[in-house]
Amino acid sequence: MTKTDTSSPRFDLGGVSISIVSGGRLKLDGGAMFGIIPKPLWSRRIGVDDQNRIQLACNCVLIEWDGPGARKTLIETGHGAKFAQKEQEIFAIDSANWLLPSLVARGIDAAQIDDVILSHLHFDHAGGLTHYIGDELTRTFPKAAVHAQRREFDDARRNFGIMKITYREENYTPIDNADAWRLHDGEGELVPGVSAARTAGHTHGHQSLIIRGRDRAAVFLGDVMPTRHHLGAPYNMGYDLLPIDNRDSKSRMLRQAAEQDALIIIDHEPDHPVCRVARDGDWYSLQPAE
Repeated sequence: MTKTDTSSPRFDLGGVSISIVSGGRLKLDGGAMFGIIPKPLWSRRIGVDDQNRIQLACNCVLIEWDGPGARKTLIETGHGAKFAQKEQEIFAIDSANWLLPSLVARGIDAAQIDDVILSHLHFDHAGGLTHYIGDELTRTFPKAAVHAQRREFDDARRNFGIMKITYREENYTPIDNADAWRLHDGEGELVPGVSAARTAGHTHGHQSLIIRGRDRAAVFLGDVMPTRHHLGAPYNMGYDLLPIDNRDSKSRMLRQAAEQDALIIIDHEPDHPVCRVARDGDWYSLQPAE
């Protein structure tokens, strides 16, 4: 592992490296984030503000391949910058703090991104796909193909979700206009070196992503396990469409990561977004990434 700065760890998987890039931060209600788990239990793990909200990150992953034909791929785009003042207050979002400025700070031009892959299309994952330049709504990544599961895309376009403001057309229409969607049906390789695992639960069409290098793999869990505090089997979100399915998806992905000694990347974890998984009795524990 090398580090560009304390907030941007970089891991060499062998011929390909991954870095965490901030797609912004937001706060959501702690009760909603922990579903059926009583507050006296989850509040031992994480603090709340005066509105009962917990701090979350939007951890995006920059994948960079080495050598000839090197490519750059992003997993997730964070919440973006298209929020009215009231929404910024509700979600504690700073619209100046989103993925594009984070990439610029690392010396990366948005036009260098070849592919964007999304675990699902909720606003805090797909919001950075588009942004305003003046009054014009435009693609953030002008040369990138955008990959998602077809079932997720269909649900998003008919606004089928727990929260009616979760799927937002302003995140999608510039991608439509550029014919940049690449929709997938099920598991398999999406781009060379990155494969999808269908992990229904949070949404019907949710996918987790597996990045494979010569030496090891890394697994982006998406909202299967949004923070390290959601490690336990029943620790689902109130936002999950299918809680039992999500529990099963989490168990399967943790088992695979433990068996392969793969890194896991936790999408909303504000403090320790990259970890290893170890078997611990009949469940799992998290260990520092190496």
